[in-house]
Amino acid sequence: MEGKTVLVTGSTGGIGKETARRLAGLGAGVILVGRDKTRADAAVGDIRHSSGNENVTAITADMSRLRDVHRLAQEASTRTGGVDVLINNAGATRSHRELTEDGIETTFAVNVVAPFCLTHWLMPALTASGTARVINITGGIPRGRVDLNNLQGEKSYVGLSFYNQTKLAQMAMSYCFAQELTAMPVTLNVAYPGHAYTSMNKNLTIGTYPPLARPIVPLLRLAMPVVYGHRALLKATRSSVYLASSPEVQDTSGTYFNSKATPTPWPEAVLDATTRNTIWELCETQRDRLTP
Repeated sequence: MEGKTVLVTGSTGGIGKETARRLAGLGAGVILVGRDKTRADAAVGDIRHSSGNENVTAITADMSRLRDVHRLAQEASTRTGGVDVLINNAGATRSHRELTEDGIETTFAVNVVAPFCLTHWLMPALTASGTARVINITGGIPRGRVDLNNLQGEKSYVGLSFYNQTKLAQMAMSYCFAQELTAMPVTLNVAYPGHAYTSMNKNLTIGTYPPLARPIVPLLRLAMPVVYGHRALLKATRSSVYLASSPEVQDTSGTYFNSKATPTPWPEAVLDATTRNTIWELCETQRDRLTP
C-alpha cells in the first residue's frame, strides 16, 4: 500500500479505526473521518505511534449531514492528488426515529445516503488515482426483506431491526453503484465484518433492541465484551483490509464478501430490482439537492 491514499469513514474508533491502523501498517497514507475533532486527533496520534506511519491525518465530518459529507469530499480531494481506496465504514443506529437536518431518517442517512453521496462526490478524486477501490461495510444481520413502505421508519421503528434493514438497503444501493461503474477505473464491493464490541453497540439503550430481546439485554452487555472483544475486533477488519489491499481483487467489482473475505451470494432483497431502483432513486434525489 506504499504510495496509496485511503479514506476511512467512522474511523476514530471500533472496526474503522482498526482497519485504518492495519492499512497504515501496510504503508498507506490514511485519512480518518470522525465527528469529534478531539477523538479524531487522538486516533491519529495512536495510529501513527502503533503503525510507525506518520502519514495519517483526519477530517472532521458528521456523516448524518449532507453538507458535511459534501465538504468532506471537497477537502479530501483538495488534500490529495487522488484517493485510491474509499472505505465507507461509518454506521449509526438509534433507539427511536430521528430526522436529520436534511429531513432524512438518521440511521438511513448515515448507512445508505452518506456512502452513496460521498462515493459520487469523490469520483473525480477516485478516477484521478488511475485505479481505485470503494468498499462499503455492511453489518448487523442483513437478511429478510426491505419494506419499501417503511423505508425510513415512517410506519414502525425498532432500532436494531431498522438498522438491519438499512444495511440491506445499503447493499442494494451498492449493487446498483457497482453496475454504474463498469466502464470506469473504479471497483465497488461490499464487505461484511462480522460482530465486534464497539462504542456503537456499547451505547445501545434497551429500547433499541426488539421487545423479545430486551429482558436479556443486561446479560448481553456482560457477554459481549468477552465474546466480541479485541480479538473479534481485529477479525472484523479482515474483509475490508483484503478488499483494500489485495492484488487478487484489483479487478473484482459488484461482489459481496463475508467476514472471511470470501465471495458470498447477495441476499434475496438485494437481487429484487424494485427494491434496488427505489433506494437508488431516493439516494439520487438527496444527492441532487447539494450537487452544484
